Amino acid sequence: MKAKISEIFKSIQGEGIYIGKEQIFVRFYGCNLNCSFCDTKLYHFKEMELKEAKKVIDSYKKISSVSITGGEPLLQKDFLKHLFILLKKEQKEIYLETNGTLPSALEEIIDDVDIISMDIKLPSSTKEKAYFNEHRAFLEIASKKNIFVKTVITPYTTIDDFIKALKLMKNINKNIPFVIQPSYQHQFILKNKLMDFYINAKEYLEDVRIIPQMHKILGVK
Repeated sequence: MKAKISEIFKSIQGEGIYIGKEQIFVRFYGCNLNCSFCDTKLYHFKEMELKEAKKVIDSYKKISSVSITGGEPLLQKDFLKHLFILLKKEQKEIYLETNGTLPSALEEIIDDVDIISMDIKLPSSTKEKAYFNEHRAFLEIASKKNIFVKTVITPYTTIDDFIKALKLMKNINKNIPFVIQPSYQHQFILKNKLMDFYINAKEYLEDVRIIPQMHKILGVK
């Protein structure tokens, strides 16, 4: 069994509520979306066998948390199933970073996942179609795990899209942490918008945070 993997490396987590946590990152190639603000366009990959990927992961000793990221890693769910079995044997923490649009794939691998970082993709931000139905189904499955949700805000993000995301989350679980993440290239011109969105979010959800991409600010991978 092989997977298309762009890179495996160690760094600190730069997004969401686990900022600063040292992790091994396994970046899977390929995505089912093409978001306008994407900062991880992937052009190269290596087809890696399961044992080969595991060997590279094992080379980073004393790091217990493995971030499964992309691209969209759930596109290669069959490989993930087997990789997770190996990681769990060594009591690794599995941290899944996902765009939250593939609920059926999540259902197949969720038992071995410890933490889920789920995006809600707002069409006014991504310049793609809306995925609110997929996000709702995904969050219903993911909410039985340790999860937080983040959404990227750009100068083009509309309050209507944002409130749709808030209502979606409130209807499932208003206590799930919600991260408002400014797009890196626009973060210094979004201050007023971020605060307005934060105030709106607090009317629907209990745990709302504004968190930029810290790895970008620090200049680390």
